[in-house]
Amino acid sequence: MTRPPFVTASHVAAPIATSTPVVPGPGAPGEPEVNGPRLLELLRDLAAIGRDPAGGITRPGFSAALVEATTAVAAAAQEAGLIARIDAAGNLLVSRNPVPADRPVLLIGSHLDTVVNGGWLDGAYGVAAGLEVLRTLAEHRIGTGGFEVAVVAFANEEGALFPQAFWGSLALAGHLNALPADPTGYHGQPLRPALAAAGGDLDALPQASWRASQLVGYLEMHIEQGPVLTGDGVAIGVVDAIVGRTLLQAELTGVAGHAGTTPMNRRHDPLPAAAELVLFTAALPSGQHCQVATVGRLEVTPNSANTIAGTVRMTVDLRDADPGRLDNAERQTRTFTDDLAHRHGLNVTCTRLAASRPARMDPGLQDQIAAAAADAGLSHLRLTSGAGHDAQIMATRTPTAMIFVPSVGGVSHVPDENTDDDDLIHGACVLLRTVRRLAAR
Repeated sequence: MTRPPFVTASHVAAPIATSTPVVPGPGAPGEPEVNGPRLLELLRDLAAIGRDPAGGITRPGFSAALVEATTAVAAAAQEAGLIARIDAAGNLLVSRNPVPADRPVLLIGSHLDTVVNGGWLDGAYGVAAGLEVLRTLAEHRIGTGGFEVAVVAFANEEGALFPQAFWGSLALAGHLNALPADPTGYHGQPLRPALAAAGGDLDALPQASWRASQLVGYLEMHIEQGPVLTGDGVAIGVVDAIVGRTLLQAELTGVAGHAGTTPMNRRHDPLPAAAELVLFTAALPSGQHCQVATVGRLEVTPNSANTIAGTVRMTVDLRDADPGRLDNAERQTRTFTDDLAHRHGLNVTCTRLAASRPARMDPGLQDQIAAAAADAGLSHLRLTSGAGHDAQIMATRTPTAMIFVPSVGGVSHVPDENTDDDDLIHGACVLLRTVRRLAAR
């Protein structure tokens, strides 16, 4: 009889062995290693879910495609005799024993949602590598000392459909005050039914929060999404810090009108003002106000060739590793939008959609990752992540660290996103060795 996709009962089956040959990574002979082909197979199975006609993957948080991917990972876990469950926030949790258990937990994972027409590895690699590590521990009946190991796939890390990015990690880390009481999507659609369809429960959201005493730490495996490792020929990145991010939405409202009959001096056109804001945003980093700044989403209404725009909605994404500079960039942006309203005769609002603070990774965990890479005979480099991750949220609750593997061409969030198979396997080997080093400690 087939078990349901998600169960919360106690462990019901012993770990099963696999007939797929285990690919040994570099390191000591006889050291249990991850099953490389199995890891790659799961990743390619996930890459077929949410396939976009434009060539990439569109699997936004709380979408039907994301639910399908979550179900696929849960099914793979259950085939290995593991337990899979969805918490109230929509996070997937996989473990050998019920979680939370009677001893603290080391969480490993990432997320399964993507941006629109994104790549196949961002997020998914960390979940698949985490599951592979857990399966390897179970198959070899390897204990982890005083803690449990659980894999987590955090809900809505990207915020592509619903703007509450890091939703799942914010809930698990106990930052419920950072989440709106009645969240909606970019077009006003309510989150409540979408969360319920994903297995969560908005009314029970506090139940998704973990106490710090329940956690040993959090490890996140990820592709770099940048050019440093591949450019320097380094196999493993040990992340020392993650930049903070502030996501603003500016709404500029003027007066729509006929493009031919409305004199230029009587127009209240929000589109030229929006263009000024785009250029202002692009110039912020050159003025040393923040590390990077991006306008990535722009909607014009009514978006007609012979009509003056009535409303423009746009996002402004600000990132920096220094919290003071990040706050200053937000203040400057808000001041500039106020000035646009005055000069163009518009009604302008600037709303913060999401924010995450810069985060330093735990030095002790960084050292363990570096030692694990050395154990495996792999070169490593310490570097800062310019992209946001659930790890920066988890760092506010428990010791946290990240492991990077090279990205081919340094690109991410696009269909061309890729990492060599060997690098994917080696990264999972380092993750396994790091977990084992922590257990031995």
